[in-house]
Amino acid sequence: MNEQPPIAQQINIELGEKEAEGIYSNLAIITHSPAEFVIDFTRILPGVPKAKVFARIIMTPQHAKLLLKALDDNIKKYEATFGEIKIFGETEQKSLGFKP
Repeated sequence: MNEQPPIAQQINIELGEKEAEGIYSNLAIITHSPAEFVIDFTRILPGVPKAKVFARIIMTPQHAKLLLKALDDNIKKYEATFGEIKIFGETEQKSLGFKP
């Protein structure tokens, strides 16, 4: 049998003006069920007792794992160019922000 290599597919991605502005987040809340992962992106500001969810991303467990691998790959590339990203202890951050 002659197996032919898969044909590369190009995907055009459209980035709207609102989405191009981005959303700042310093806290992600991640929950999951057997069928999906839900990531809520929010931000905590000093003196503000309430945090609002600005974006919610829902994905399959397989896509969540692919996202993890893609982030790991990009962090390694970033650190190779700019140096190690330092994670400070909880006492210095006062338990705010993303946690490993």
